[in-house]
Amino acid sequence: MPTLTSRLHHALLALLLLLASPWATAWQSDQGDGTYANPVFWADYPDPDIIRVGEDFYFATSTFAGSPGMRILHSRDLINWTIAGYVLPRLTGSPAFDLQGRGVNPGVYRRGIYAPSLRHHNGHFYLAVTPVGQHTRLCKAAQVQGPWDCHELDREAFDPGLFFDTDGKAYVVTSASTDGTITLLTLSEDLKQVTNARKIHYIKGAEGVHVLKRDGVYYLFNAVPWRLGMSISRSRSLDGPWETIESINTAETGGHQGAIVELADGRWWGFVMQDQPAIGRVTHMSPIFWKDGWPIWGTPEAPGRVPMRATKPIQGHPLAQPATSDEFSEPQLGLQWMWNHNPVDTAWSLRERPGHLRLRALPAPDFWHARNTLTQKSQGPWSRVEISMDLSRLGVGDQCGLGTLGRYNGQLYATREPAGQLSLNWRLITDQGDKDPQTVQDGPRVPISSERVELRLEMDYVTTNRARLSWRAPGQSAWQVVGEPFELKFDWRTGTFQGPQVAMFCFSTRNNGGPQPAGYVDIDWFRFSDKP
Repeated sequence: MPTLTSRLHHALLALLLLLASPWATAWQSDQGDGTYANPVFWADYPDPDIIRVGEDFYFATSTFAGSPGMRILHSRDLINWTIAGYVLPRLTGSPAFDLQGRGVNPGVYRRGIYAPSLRHHNGHFYLAVTPVGQHTRLCKAAQVQGPWDCHELDREAFDPGLFFDTDGKAYVVTSASTDGTITLLTLSEDLKQVTNARKIHYIKGAEGVHVLKRDGVYYLFNAVPWRLGMSISRSRSLDGPWETIESINTAETGGHQGAIVELADGRWWGFVMQDQPAIGRVTHMSPIFWKDGWPIWGTPEAPGRVPMRATKPIQGHPLAQPATSDEFSEPQLGLQWMWNHNPVDTAWSLRERPGHLRLRALPAPDFWHARNTLTQKSQGPWSRVEISMDLSRLGVGDQCGLGTLGRYNGQLYATREPAGQLSLNWRLITDQGDKDPQTVQDGPRVPISSERVELRLEMDYVTTNRARLSWRAPGQSAWQVVGEPFELKFDWRTGTFQGPQVAMFCFSTRNNGGPQPAGYVDIDWFRFSDKP
C-alpha cells in the first residue's frame, strides 16, 4: 500500500487543486503548467496495457463481469484520457454473465475478463484476453471503437501477453502466479491456432506479462503480486536464456503490474498500477531512462521511483478526462456507464421518457442478484454524486435507489408499502467472500410524501475512506443524512475485485409474474462533483 508520505502528498495536492480549480468535475492529473500529478487516474483502472499508434495512445483495462466488457481509453499525451469504447458489447461463455444459472453468487463479480493485452499490427488493433475459466480470446478491429471480431484459441492462457515480432510472427506469452512458469505459445498466421507451446522461463509468483522488443532485445514485464512488485527479464531470444531483475514495487516506489511504451521521438515512458486500500488500483505514469540495457523508472537523479509530479511527456494538448455526469438527454448511454452484468435490454430505456433513464424493477432475491444495476467508477480525492428520481410508478416491494457496489454496499433506496406509503431505507451489505455469507445491516426508514426525491452519495478518499448517503425533496436546500457512514475498501478476495463503484439500481423482491405489473423509476439526471 502507499507510504504515509505519498498519502499526505495526495491529500495536500487534492486540497490545492480544490482551491485552484473550482470547476473541475473529476480528478485532473494535468496541472495546467506543463506538469502532471500522479495518479493519472485517481480511480480503479486495473491491469493497464498501453500502446502508441502514430500520435495516439490507447489504454486497455480490466472490466471483470461488467458489461460492455474491456474498456479502451484514448489520449494524445499519456496524461489526458477519454473513453474510446469497448471490445465486447456483451459477455458470452457463461450464464453467470446474465446472473443466471447455478452457482451464481457474489464471487461471480470478481471473475469475468481481466488482464488484457492490446497491440496494433499491419493496420489493425488486436486484443488478447482470457475470461476466467474459459479459453483465450483474440479480437481484431480496424478501428479501436470497433466493431471487434473475436475467436477462441484451444486453451486457457492466463493473463495472455500478445506479441508480434519484427518478422511478423505472433505469440502469446502466459504465466500464472500459482505456478510462476512462463510459457510461450506460437500462433498460426491467421492467429487462430496454437502451433507450438514451450516453457521459456520461471519467476516465482509471476503474472500479468507484457512483452516488447527494443534494439533486438526481448523484454518481459511481469507483476509479482506476493511482493506487490514487478520483475523485468531480457534475452536475445524468446527461448532465453533470460536475465531477470526486480524492478519497482508498490510500498516504496509506486506500483507493480505495467510496462513501458515508446513515444514518437524515441523516448520511453512507463505505466504501472498501484494498489490503494480504499479506491483500488490506480495508474501512475513515469519517465523511463535506460541504464546498461535496462529500463529504469524515474530519472537519473531519482532512479527506481515513480515521481509524484513531473513534466508531461508531451505538451500542448487540452485537458481531458473520462465523462462522469449525465443528463440522460441522448438516445444512448454515455461510455462512462457499465452494467453490473449483461443487461436485460427490455427493462431499461432512454426513449420511453426522453430526458430520463427508466429502470424497471426486475425480480431478484437480493442486491447481488439484481440485474440492470448501472455503475460508474468512483474517483478520488472526493466523489459527490447526486441523482433525481421520479418514484410515481414505483411498485409495492420494489427497491430502487443509489449506493455503492464493492466490498461494502451502502444503499439508500425507495420502496412502496402495500398501503401505498413511500419510504427511503438505508442498508449496508458486506460481502464476506465466497465461503462466508454476506451480512446485511438495515438502518433507518424515512417516510416521504414527495414522489420526486434527490439522493446523494459522498465518498471521501483523502481523510476518512468512508461514505455517507443523504436525501432531499426537490426545492429543498438542506440534505438530510440517513444511516451511518460506511467504509470504502478495495479487497480482491471480496466484493468485485475493484474499488467501490457508484451504483444505481432497481429490483423487486416480490414475484412480478403476479397480477401487479413490475414498477419502475425514472432518473432525471446524474451529477458528479469532486468537491468535499
